[in-house]
Amino acid sequence: MLEVKGLRKTYGKTTAVDSVSFAVHDGEIYGLLGPNGAGKTTTISCVSGLLAPDGGTITVGGVDIALDPRRAKALMGVVPQETAIYEELPARVNVEFWGRLYGLDGATLATRTREVLDLVGLSAGDRRSVGKYSGGMKRRLNLAMGLVHNPRLLLLDEPTVGIDPQGRYAVLEVVKQVAAGGTAILYTTHYLEEAETLARRVGIIDHGRILAEGTIDELRRLVGEGTILTIRGTFTAARVEECVRALEGVRVISVDDNQALIAFPGERGGMGRVLAELVRKGLAFDSVAVSEPSLENVFIKLTGRELRD
Repeated sequence: MLEVKGLRKTYGKTTAVDSVSFAVHDGEIYGLLGPNGAGKTTTISCVSGLLAPDGGTITVGGVDIALDPRRAKALMGVVPQETAIYEELPARVNVEFWGRLYGLDGATLATRTREVLDLVGLSAGDRRSVGKYSGGMKRRLNLAMGLVHNPRLLLLDEPTVGIDPQGRYAVLEVVKQVAAGGTAILYTTHYLEEAETLARRVGIIDHGRILAEGTIDELRRLVGEGTILTIRGTFTAARVEECVRALEGVRVISVDDNQALIAFPGERGGMGRVLAELVRKGLAFDSVAVSEPSLENVFIKLTGRELRD
């Protein structure tokens, strides 16, 4: 449904998006995961036609957006990071306004307005101005406005930023339903748990480049087989490297002074052996955590640091 090849966008001497390529298929949620400033919003702005790229191609449903932007944009629904609503108007009027922009009218517009407001848990009969809505309600209204014309491709740019856990859950459930109906979804986020919960495939982006792409399991395998041990204490990176070097099958994923991520083979039961060996070698630590390989571990391995906000 969406194919991006070699996308490039610069601002002066700064390259915001650098040779980015990926595809999103019908009924698929593709997660574009990265920290703030990684290039996610610039990428989605180019895909939506808001920004003109400096290189590469973008096709939506086989339509090149540079050659036929009107036809390509008609296939998309866009939910921006900042809510784009008229706060002095009721929810129904907001949705109808956007529906008319996409060519809906009459009974079709009225029906779709009721359907999408029901879908996101809002009432078409609520006459309050949406300025009185909570942050989560505004986010859900923004989502309804992007869905009113039944888009084949939905672009979601950080749709849960700044809302409470209940509102976030509601948005995520709607996203799953929309994808189940066959809509292709490009979902940008810096929340790891959202990417792991929603996306069938994930692209990890930082500094404008796709560092890795694949299913969640494929990305986890980048870390390697085994379990992840996180230790914190008073030690140097060099001392951790020295202690781990002699342990068969154990390796350092990332290490700084006072914190290290260590992978060891087997299940969690092997943690005792690893810790005992580290203590025997004189490594002192204050806290220990154990986990299965995650997207956070993948990101750390690719960039050498944790996912920043």
